[in-house]
Amino acid sequence: MTRLTLTADRPGERADALVCRLVPNLTRSAAQRLLERGAVTSAGRPVRKNDRPAPGDVLEVVLPDPEPIDVRPQDIPLDVVYEDGDVIVVNKPVGLVVHPAPGHPDGTLVNALLYHCGTSLSGINGELRPGIVHRIDRDTSGLIIAAKNDRAHLALAAQLQDHSLARTYEAVAVGGLREDDGTVDAPIGRHPVDRKKMAIDRKNGREAVTHWSVLARYPGYTHMECRLETGRTHQIRVHLASIGHPLLGDVVYGAKKPVPGLAGQCLHARRLRFVHPATGETVELECPLPEWFQAILQKISR
Repeated sequence: MTRLTLTADRPGERADALVCRLVPNLTRSAAQRLLERGAVTSAGRPVRKNDRPAPGDVLEVVLPDPEPIDVRPQDIPLDVVYEDGDVIVVNKPVGLVVHPAPGHPDGTLVNALLYHCGTSLSGINGELRPGIVHRIDRDTSGLIIAAKNDRAHLALAAQLQDHSLARTYEAVAVGGLREDDGTVDAPIGRHPVDRKKMAIDRKNGREAVTHWSVLARYPGYTHMECRLETGRTHQIRVHLASIGHPLLGDVVYGAKKPVPGLAGQCLHARRLRFVHPATGETVELECPLPEWFQAILQKISR
């Protein structure tokens, strides 16, 4: 059982939305279930899902122990960029799923981390996602951080909320952008028809902000850098598609025809900056563009 202490910081926000926002990787429906079970209290009193705590109110959240399931360690090679007793940062290759899910019961980053780290992974996200602080898509490569203990996990999750955990991506978008830089500030939620997709949802979506800048221009394409202020599912892909410049190779939000030599969207998590949860020092990491990304740049530059 894990106990968390949350402090309300937004006037008028519903309790279920607050708990969903501040507890790492908790869905709105899961937050509502916790509230309905009386697992969220304030000053000893149960909090209802439609209550609106005032800024400064302290909420105590009791997360149940995860149900045991069979997620087994697997000896999958990892490109470890940084590791100590609190965190591990991996350069994830294209094609590696982050955690087990329907259709991908094993062969994931979590299976590899369990083999590499043993029992030294945070348990906050349960048995399916031990240690996972944030995710990147299967067909996106680059840096991803995992926590080795609950204290580190909570500290890193807080940094995701206050944007001090900075993630910078490089991407190739279709078409030419006239400006050299810009920001897409548009809330993201589930697509109203296709529930496997995300979409801009200005009524019910969650806040999503992406800052972008042009690195190089090529005929019909733009090599760009994207900096995440928030971390919604498919955020960069949805935001760039919404301004008419989907990622090259993104068959979900862009052209349906795959690009030869490209397994999915042209997107790489290039840089990561965070405050170390134990030392308080700033850690800045970078991994080079993979060979497939460099090959795409050479191809579109001809």
